[in-house]
Amino acid sequence: MSEHSPFEKKLRPARTNATRQKLFDASMELIGERGAAGVTVDEIAAAAGVSKGTVYYNFGSKSDLIAQLLRHGVDILKARLLSASTGPGLAGEPGTDPLVAMEEMIGQAMDFMADYPSFARLWVSENWRTPSVWRDTFAVLRTELLAVIGDAIESVAAVHPVDPSISRGSLETAIFGACFVVGLDRVTYNPERSRDQSVAAIMAIMRGYVLK
Repeated sequence: MSEHSPFEKKLRPARTNATRQKLFDASMELIGERGAAGVTVDEIAAAAGVSKGTVYYNFGSKSDLIAQLLRHGVDILKARLLSASTGPGLAGEPGTDPLVAMEEMIGQAMDFMADYPSFARLWVSENWRTPSVWRDTFAVLRTELLAVIGDAIESVAAVHPVDPSISRGSLETAIFGACFVVGLDRVTYNPERSRDQSVAAIMAIMRGYVLK
């Protein structure tokens, strides 16, 4: 008997990252035009330049395909967020104020939303839909992203006096939600709004958490 649950199987990597990236790019473009329900596996496969058989071999079904592509998108976002605190440059240098690292992290989130607006739309439209085919998928991926944000908040709290009356979980959620909503609003309705303006608006939440 397999030790993996059906949901865990959905989130296993595809056979090649290149195939997964092709499918991700193609599906995000199609989903951005018509929504997840209006896109077929045949259309995704054709747009990605792979056979329908390859899609079914790697993923099994459209539902599993979308679950895996959600995982792929979150992996890209997580890598960008983590690069803000562990990568080279200002935020990765010893002694850097963790508020600076948080600001860079939010900037990375804004860049991701600009690069993959259809992913952001899929996340916002499906994440709170009841019922949702991908409810369990979203729950796992949301927890992972919140953990990254939570670690960044913990770093801030370790060196700055912070407001103890603010719930840490609520703060994580506020920043998490703001990244998606502000980033998507900028791309969709306010393209003239700069990245720095969007980052500053979200950072106002964090700066309100730090006591003067």
